Amino acid sequence: MPVQSLEYPKQPFSTVRRYDSRATYSLEQIHQIINTSHLVNVSFTVPDSPFPQTLPMIGQMGSFDRPSADTGDVLDLYLHGYVSSRIMNLSRKGGGDSKEPAGLPITVAASHVDGLVLSLTPNSHSYNYRSATLFGYATPVTDTAEKLWAMELITNSVVRDRWRNTRVPPNGAEMQSTSVLKVKITAGSAKIRSGPPSDEKGDAQDEALLNRVWTGVVPVHSVFGEPIPSPYNQLGQVPGYLGEYVKGTNAYAEETALEQAGKAMKPKGKTDD
Repeated sequence: MPVQSLEYPKQPFSTVRRYDSRATYSLEQIHQIINTSHLVNVSFTVPDSPFPQTLPMIGQMGSFDRPSADTGDVLDLYLHGYVSSRIMNLSRKGGGDSKEPAGLPITVAASHVDGLVLSLTPNSHSYNYRSATLFGYATPVTDTAEKLWAMELITNSVVRDRWRNTRVPPNGAEMQSTSVLKVKITAGSAKIRSGPPSDEKGDAQDEALLNRVWTGVVPVHSVFGEPIPSPYNQLGQVPGYLGEYVKGTNAYAEETALEQAGKAMKPKGKTDD
């Protein structure tokens, strides 16, 4: 655990402007949002295109040099992709000028919707959400030991303990067809909204409106279903590690959504919506 709570430095491109009271630059909060997202959206510029490119990718924060580091520590972002994809090819060519770190400049975003916030008027409706954005420079991982470590990290982020419960290590063809990007993070920020609806004072004191319109929060969370065996599966039952992961993840997702909905229920008065 770090001695103190670490934060990303504020940069002009990473500072939250709108509803800045919801902003956080905490490494721990930002990394947790990224690490609990099934997909992250990775944006980068392409020399022959007038538009930025955005790819959904699987990624995970971690530290090869310090494997025991937690989400509150300085971490790198590892992204999994196909060896000849455009982002992989561009990352090999580098980016940035002499004043910037080597690698392809990318922006990574992830979001969780935790609730539908239903107020008295459409304009005051909102989401309970947790969103994070990271800015950094991506380079291919060329060291075999680090690449295998990153592949295990990413695989286990999909299903905990899955790596060692499969055929590993990957064979030569699999290693050649798979690339891993390591992103050195320059800056990051997150924005979080939680709690109940918030309405204008006039609406909140309108008895006729209050008696006609339901207000509150509908919690939102992803749910994993019961695992369905493949046609060639020969195991008689779902392995313990998989069943426990599904059950535990579902419970955590529901608990988080309910916590976000009720976090601001106790104090009275208008929220910062």
